[in-house]
Amino acid sequence: MAIPNIRIPCRQLFIDGEWREPVKNNRLPIINPATEEIIGYIPAATAEDVDIAVKAARRALRRDDWGSTTGAQRAKYLRAIAAKVLEKKPELATLETIDNGKPWFEAASDIDDVVACFEYYADLAEALDSKKKTEVKLHLDSFKTHVLKEPLGVVGLITPWNYPLLMTTWKVAPALAAGCSAILKPSELASITSLELGEICREVGLPPGALNILTGLGHEAGSPLVSHPDVDKIAFTGSGTTGVKIMTAAAQLVKPVTLELGGKSPIVVFDDIHNLDIAVEWTLFGCFWTNGQICSATSRLIIQETIAPQFLARLLEWTKNIKISDPLEEDCKLGPVISHGQYEKVLKFISTAKNEGATILYGGDRPEHLKKGYYIQPTIITDVDTSMEIWKEEVFGPVLCVKTFKTEEEAIELANDTKYGLGAAILSKDTERCERFTKAFQSGIVWINCSQPCFWQPPWGGKKRSGFGRELGEWSLENYLNIKQVTQYVCPDEPWAFYKSPSKL
Repeated sequence: MAIPNIRIPCRQLFIDGEWREPVKNNRLPIINPATEEIIGYIPAATAEDVDIAVKAARRALRRDDWGSTTGAQRAKYLRAIAAKVLEKKPELATLETIDNGKPWFEAASDIDDVVACFEYYADLAEALDSKKKTEVKLHLDSFKTHVLKEPLGVVGLITPWNYPLLMTTWKVAPALAAGCSAILKPSELASITSLELGEICREVGLPPGALNILTGLGHEAGSPLVSHPDVDKIAFTGSGTTGVKIMTAAAQLVKPVTLELGGKSPIVVFDDIHNLDIAVEWTLFGCFWTNGQICSATSRLIIQETIAPQFLARLLEWTKNIKISDPLEEDCKLGPVISHGQYEKVLKFISTAKNEGATILYGGDRPEHLKKGYYIQPTIITDVDTSMEIWKEEVFGPVLCVKTFKTEEEAIELANDTKYGLGAAILSKDTERCERFTKAFQSGIVWINCSQPCFWQPPWGGKKRSGFGRELGEWSLENYLNIKQVTQYVCPDEPWAFYKSPSKL
């Protein structure tokens, strides 16, 4: 597919089905991480805009054209959105690449997943009609009870910059499928394609207020959204630090939250792997895919010492073969990190590891052939101790740290030696061993003989400081539904006889 040359759209805030300027008329620059150049501007929403958007979302729930829709009716909108996204795939992938820095073919693959995700939740929306009311059998014949599944209400959706449109879809699609109205606040570092989703919704005729999109800074737009009394739930994907702030603010209103936070996931490699090169490639993919900016990245390689020298030698050869370039170039496999701040942060992690006694086996600096852009070589760090920062903290960049083990027990202890619990991988041809590790891993996701495959049908989420709640699959739809018990007394002519009836005159 040819990569189009396109102009950056100049969008406003998307509120109540139309484009409007932010109340304070503020804008933020869009910086292409591959060139460090300002390529456009996005509107910067504030608390005043949040309030307008929340009121629009609340009105949408009261109107028949959205609040009274069936799942089948909502499915038509979701399928129309999917079709329009597919139609605009080349443009959306290009916008994502110049906004985010990921290789174009990865961005294009993300757009395919966006389409599939909207279609999947269209199917679930249709199926919801038959599951909306469920009878509950009771032990008393004088009562009948059923349970209703209803839209939770107005939901706030706060999304990250590493998968801009895809992570937006992970939240928007199930929220709309459930019948909620939503206010989306994407990361200010990568908002272009989320704003384009607003234009797509306008083009397909999504009822006004069903989806509102506010770009801007976290403390100016995100915080007012979280603390707004008329927002019924917050779903957030991002850093642990911000997750704690959101949880604290939401707690003041006893507001439910879903949190998908950071990770420091292990990939455990045994000496009985099926094939050395296949294992090496999965190890690279698990850490360096999406420029290393993945919350579930298996960035801690825990390798059996009997195979470590051979494995690391081959890993080094494969790493040197990774093409680092402008992400719009053909066959680019590693682009820049998202921003100057992230660039400095990743390099600081690498220098700290070196100062603490670790060895930079490969990488650790800017590629020599790229003078501009926030590029960092894929980096492999050995001689790592469990007390080091590089072992403990999420880097969110193309950095892999390595530690060896002798026994299964030691490998499990090392794998679980983290405050996070999002993903974990094991590479071994011993199926019983893989089953033991599946049970032992303290994580929400386990990969066996692979790392990082992600599908929209299974649940996604973690434990410990990686957050709680699940996205994707039917589990995500449940995030946006209220469960209501309805009980009827079916013997209205028979007294309940709990109180003594007063004497008749």
